[in-house]
Amino acid sequence: MPPVIKVENLSKQYRLGDVGTGTLRDDFKRWRYRLMGKEDPFLKIGEENDRRKVSESDYVWALKDINFEVEQGDVVGIIGRNGAGKSTLLKILSRTTAPTTGSVKVKGRIASLLEVGTGFHGELSGRENIYLNGAIMGLRKWEIDKKLDEIIDFAGVEKYLDTPVKRYSSGMYVRLAFAVAAYLEPDILIVDEVLAVGDAEFQEKCLGKMKDVSDKDGRTVLFVSHNLGTIMKLCPNTILMNNGLIDKFGKSSSIVENYYNKNSSEVFIGDNKKNHIYIKELYTCNKQGSHVTSFSHSDEIRLRIKIGINQFDPIQNIGIGLLMNNKSRVFTVNKSLSNFYKNNDKEIIVDFIIRANLIAPMDYSFLVALNTRTGIIYYDVHEDVCSFKVYDNGTDFDFAEGKNYGCIILDDKWDLVSNK
Repeated sequence: MPPVIKVENLSKQYRLGDVGTGTLRDDFKRWRYRLMGKEDPFLKIGEENDRRKVSESDYVWALKDINFEVEQGDVVGIIGRNGAGKSTLLKILSRTTAPTTGSVKVKGRIASLLEVGTGFHGELSGRENIYLNGAIMGLRKWEIDKKLDEIIDFAGVEKYLDTPVKRYSSGMYVRLAFAVAAYLEPDILIVDEVLAVGDAEFQEKCLGKMKDVSDKDGRTVLFVSHNLGTIMKLCPNTILMNNGLIDKFGKSSSIVENYYNKNSSEVFIGDNKKNHIYIKELYTCNKQGSHVTSFSHSDEIRLRIKIGINQFDPIQNIGIGLLMNNKSRVFTVNKSLSNFYKNNDKEIIVDFIIRANLIAPMDYSFLVALNTRTGIIYYDVHEDVCSFKVYDNGTDFDFAEGKNYGCIILDDKWDLVSNK
């Protein structure tokens, strides 16, 4: 079966600060070169879309040589930092803007929800906008009539249905827009980050509907979100974009892990070599011992501790404190060094392990101390080292990613006493 979306050598170039080339002369020159079958003189090679750098050219590639295919019924996530090209890609797929080079082949009817306000006319009522959007998608009035009650019920804006949408709040706008996009039975549903405007309950409804659209109806969904827990929960496969390029496309679990660990670098090297015991090296790692700085909520987290020993004493101790991003303490543990020391050891390597499914998605760091069990003598202490991130990989709390809902996700237990 041929793919429902096929993107080949897709590129999109913008002139910084202007639309088009900016001058009639340059527009004519571009048109003349294309007519002659020659390369566009304004498409400079290598102008990367990196918003952190000052461009040396007036032109920038928002997308560059994008290639991918999506099969019918696939739910594909698209992630990447701001400015990576995600929204530009969706606009081209939705045909609200044209590519500079390359081609996009789409099979079927598309409904897109790109940003608050897209596709609605502010002076028209909610009801009128439902019929307007349906007509744009090629539906007849009787087809829209069949879906009208479901749209109104899902959006929850019946009271304001005959009010001009310019008077809607952003949340009401998105509720109605999503309901229209999802219930008018598109073959392809494209959703940008606008769902973040809605409340948690509505976000859950939307995610459930997108899953139903794919699982039950066999329709295709492209979904952009910075909430990676939601991406992991909803999308089997994900595209990672970076500076207008597709960095990777594959299973969501490996793509999200790659996204977070792309710049893993924090390894602490100690220098207190004259103490009786001292820290030689600290870094976070996975079960295999590979250095990583991000973990899913269901991953075991390890802090690898290399300890140099000049003079051993049975009262020597390792203390570990886990710190939240505001540097408040989550917990503290202590372990006697005698649990690991053998005769004449000059170095000990131990892993402190935080079990899986315990700490909530958040940024953390460690306090590591070598001291005596009584705490009277401190040999070596380092605070706020080995920063790492825990991200949501599809827990019941994925809707709250980025919000403070505590630092522990409890393995809770309940017992019904009475239900009179």
